[in-house]
Amino acid sequence: MPDSRTPLSGEQLLDAASDAILSLHVREHGYLPATAETVMLGEDLLACTMAGTYGDPGDPLADFGRTAELRRTDENLKRNADHTYVDIIQRLSGRTVLAFLLNYDAGPHRWVALFWLAPSTPKGPGASSVSTDGPR
Repeated sequence: MPDSRTPLSGEQLLDAASDAILSLHVREHGYLPATAETVMLGEDLLACTMAGTYGDPGDPLADFGRTAELRRTDENLKRNADHTYVDIIQRLSGRTVLAFLLNYDAGPHRWVALFWLAPSTPKGPGASSVSTDGPR
């Protein structure tokens, strides 16, 4: 197991992000979703998805077309959770989250979080994030 302060990448990052987000979901809602997956889309976009995110099929929040009042309540809950999700991904990846989108309405019983990450810090001697080649 890597040091918790060491930034993760690749499959280790994806697995750790899924585990951390699932743990947060269980803590907030009291149950696991039916499925969860975390993937990298390119170099800088991390996507977390969950399905079966509502425990009670009779819960009005489980309806895809929610009322305006329920949407406002959900937005307040979402804003409070945003920092927690961002903190998790920044801690695990060692990268700054430039933008974050959390959508509980991705579909019936579906949840999607997108994290736009700052570019990775170059590694190794002489590595620089600034190109000296100029335009081509």
